[in-house]
Amino acid sequence: MPKRTDIRKVMVIGSGPIVIGQAAEFDYAGTQACLALKEEGYEVVLVNSNPATIMTDTHIADKVYMEPLTLEYVAKIIRYERPDAIVPGLGGQTGLNLAVQLARKGILQECQVEILGTSFDSIERAEDRELFKELCQSLGEPVLPSEIANTMEEGLAAAERIGYPVVLRPAFTLGGTGGGFADNETEFREIMRNALFLSPVHQVLIEKSIKGYKEIEYEVIRDRNDTAIAICNMENIDPVGVHTGDSIVVAPSQTLTNREYQMLRDSALRIIRALRIEGGCNVQFALDPLSFNYYLIEVNPRVSRSSALASKASGYPIARVSAKIAVGLTLDEIRIANTPAAFEPTLDYVVTKIARFPFDKFSDASNKLGTQMKATGEVMAVGRTMEESLLKAVRSLETGVCHIYHKKFDDWSEDRLLAYIKEGTDDRLFAVAQLIRMGIDLSLIYNNTKIDLFFLEKFKNIVEFESVVRGRPGDADTLRDAKRMGFSDKYIGRLWGLSEHEMFRLRERNGIFPVYKMIDTCASEFSSYVPYFYSTYEQENESLVSDKEKIVVLGSGPIRIGQGVEFDYSTVHAIWSIREAGYEAIIVNNNPETVSTDYTTSDKLYFEPLTVEDVMNVVRLEKPKAIVVSLGGQTAINLAEPLAELGVPIIGTDCAAIRNAEDRGCFEKIMEELGIPQPEAEAVTDIESGVRAAARIGYPVLVRPSYVLGGRAMQIVSNEERLRHYLQTAVEVNEDSPVLVDRYIMGKELEVDAICDGKDVFIPGIMEHVERTGIHSGDSISVYPTFSVSQQAKEKIIDYTVKLGLRIGIVGLYNIQFILDADDEVYVIEVNPRSSRTVPFLSKSTGVQMAHIATQVILGRSLREQGITEVYGREKERWYVKAPAFSFAKIRGMDSYLSPEMKSTGEAIGYDDKLTRALYKALQATGMNVCNYGTIFVTIADPDKEAALPLIRRFYDLGFNIEATTGTAEFLRRHGIRTRTRRKLSEGSSEIIDALRQGHVSYVVNTIDINQHNTRLDGYEIRRTAVENNVTIFTALETVKVLLDVLEEITFGVSTIDAE
Repeated sequence: MPKRTDIRKVMVIGSGPIVIGQAAEFDYAGTQACLALKEEGYEVVLVNSNPATIMTDTHIADKVYMEPLTLEYVAKIIRYERPDAIVPGLGGQTGLNLAVQLARKGILQECQVEILGTSFDSIERAEDRELFKELCQSLGEPVLPSEIANTMEEGLAAAERIGYPVVLRPAFTLGGTGGGFADNETEFREIMRNALFLSPVHQVLIEKSIKGYKEIEYEVIRDRNDTAIAICNMENIDPVGVHTGDSIVVAPSQTLTNREYQMLRDSALRIIRALRIEGGCNVQFALDPLSFNYYLIEVNPRVSRSSALASKASGYPIARVSAKIAVGLTLDEIRIANTPAAFEPTLDYVVTKIARFPFDKFSDASNKLGTQMKATGEVMAVGRTMEESLLKAVRSLETGVCHIYHKKFDDWSEDRLLAYIKEGTDDRLFAVAQLIRMGIDLSLIYNNTKIDLFFLEKFKNIVEFESVVRGRPGDADTLRDAKRMGFSDKYIGRLWGLSEHEMFRLRERNGIFPVYKMIDTCASEFSSYVPYFYSTYEQENESLVSDKEKIVVLGSGPIRIGQGVEFDYSTVHAIWSIREAGYEAIIVNNNPETVSTDYTTSDKLYFEPLTVEDVMNVVRLEKPKAIVVSLGGQTAINLAEPLAELGVPIIGTDCAAIRNAEDRGCFEKIMEELGIPQPEAEAVTDIESGVRAAARIGYPVLVRPSYVLGGRAMQIVSNEERLRHYLQTAVEVNEDSPVLVDRYIMGKELEVDAICDGKDVFIPGIMEHVERTGIHSGDSISVYPTFSVSQQAKEKIIDYTVKLGLRIGIVGLYNIQFILDADDEVYVIEVNPRSSRTVPFLSKSTGVQMAHIATQVILGRSLREQGITEVYGREKERWYVKAPAFSFAKIRGMDSYLSPEMKSTGEAIGYDDKLTRALYKALQATGMNVCNYGTIFVTIADPDKEAALPLIRRFYDLGFNIEATTGTAEFLRRHGIRTRTRRKLSEGSSEIIDALRQGHVSYVVNTIDINQHNTRLDGYEIRRTAVENNVTIFTALETVKVLLDVLEEITFGVSTIDAE
């Protein structure tokens, strides 16, 4: 059927800020879908509150609303825009839940808006556990014995009937939030309490646990003609029990017999036909490894993380096709490259996905994996064999490993390792490899992990070949075999005592280089040229090198805390800008969730690890005019020097300029020469000199490693004992990795993103942070334009920014962070010689296409040639606020106290003509529950009590009930504020914890004194409970002040008639 002509305007709902379980894959899906709908001639209205995305660029949709994704705002936009239809399946669980709310509240009916794609009815049948179970039973599909409970008592009775172990899944939550396995009643009570709270409908499914079954996923798609195909099937190496987002996943499945493969494929197609799904859909199965028994785990009737992976693994653009199906086209009418979309893809290679976890940032958090997702991002690698694919994926992770070997396990005993691998962890793969090195029988490893013997055999092949390589140093044939298996230059070099540089030269002498194969959905059975490649050590090269001038852009790798989708934003803009300037744009990246790895974005996409070796191989084949490293975050910057040493031409900010900004010695010299003040600091290489430096500078001091992204391992310490503890446990201090000790200055924090072309500097805007220094810039609320800074201080900031850009030698984007102390003195904290995480927010707020202008500068067009003559952009009349979004509830044991170490996973934007309203919208958009009544619980450190008093009084005047810990309560009562005392845990009472669990508390305000270590544990327990029970927590008084301004704006007071 041709596309529908009765619809003109379509609304797309995005997925909001990035949290664990809902990352950049929805930016990729949303961008594809908006472009596909525009291509078919529809007017597209987009609503999404995440500024760090390509999809919210004003040219992707016809109208972009960056408003909070809540019922009231979206309803307003619908009433104002009057779209004919809405597409709910592209904004993850957030978008889907919102569409369901709009339908239930009758807003869609009132405004005559229809749901496109999968119908509301089908969504409910797939999402509602009971309805789904009934459907499966009617089709004769096996489902797990399960019961639904709405209270603790019902739950306990159900668990008894089903029999432990059971798994709990709260209804309508995201990424498995709040779920888990319970082996007995105690565990059950704990998980159930949290699960009931987190489910918006207070409904929890209790089902039999099938830990140890194989987990298999099918990505399927269907149109309204009932044509349905399986795009790709994937197998989790980790068995059921680990969330599929955290598992190592391979595609296509490796261990299924043909009968099993066809049986599950038939079942997946039967289900989506029965559900009448229109568009992409993901079906998850649990398969008993010992029989043909299987169970359906769940169906996601929307584009999901797995569909982003399946799209990249097969080259089949699921979101684009789903969008076209939604407006009435059928699979046989939609074209992909040279084949119709009704053609099932075939894969002649192996794809491996490994998740990237945040445990390196939260060393005290538990790294056990379960049914709740914990990964922040993922990498994907493609190879001709399982071994090659796996090893390429491991070295893409950027966690300091380049092989399935981790030095952590070197001195572990056999028994300790065998016990450790019983539970899924982020590093179980490395522990298994270590056991194989010790010669442990594979069946023993299988019994402890239930990882299929096929995979264990593959790991064993790799481990056995290590000793072959070790025994033949420098041998060309061994080298060739090792490369074919996927060994990295770095690891072979380690076995042979050579550097990566020397390894590259050795391969060059022996002519050992990879060829590139194409990913084209049809295993080259039809002639189609898709510019999407992976490397392998074989004969035939399929990547045709053109004679155009080429520029290579390095991407930013997997999404992690501190380096998120913001860097992909700059990368994509650079590629568009390079193509526009008439060059061939080539990208190297390995993150399957992003827009940059969509092969239609660039002229050529190489899906490779971002290591010196893999980038060099691409450069050697393509011979580009130059390579750009300043847009892929720290990942790409770290590759600049080793690539330059191998003779690769780098344009934009060069190695000397990077060194000027990042090397402490060079940077301090420049600062002195320019006469710009910075906090006193010293670089130390051992513990004793660190203690001496701190004594000279004066406590409190800020300590951190010298090369750092996202404030990794930064701390404020206030005495010698804490400093020694930090230097012994948090970082390795030695000649190669010095630690910086800085004087800690209290003051306002500001930041600037600017563009320098070597002669002139352009500063689009200055951002001011709400929180004071000591909280990482990525975690603080940021406001443009500034709201409390004098004109004189602004002029200083502009002056310093211009001087530093020119003196350091920046060509392109850079970012500077400033402190403004009480005397209006401006200090420079640091200069980042690359695009930063605030570029998308500032670009969208100021309307300046910063990444585009910077790319033109890098390509040699000066700012003046681009018509930019002013140094500082004209400030906007409206207020723009960027607020952080956190995922604390997902990771057990992670402290929610904000510090110089970055903890947020995403961000949201709010804008309005009044600052308080812009702040209110930004806070709402991050998912914070902003309510103007209830109880506030306060526990404040002594140094902060005076500053906190007027704030607490304002809550009191708004009509809040105040509760506090003993010391704080006495202080508040002395100052005439009615307060109820709650005793601390250390005073032998759990009443605080109970109050938080009962849900009476709206906000917790908790500050700690960095000198007192003993109060930390109490505070930690309180914060942890608040997070687990979805109570908003504030650890900085400045944020509280902002919240009060907002609450006073939206609250009417009460008073007696004769009050003055």
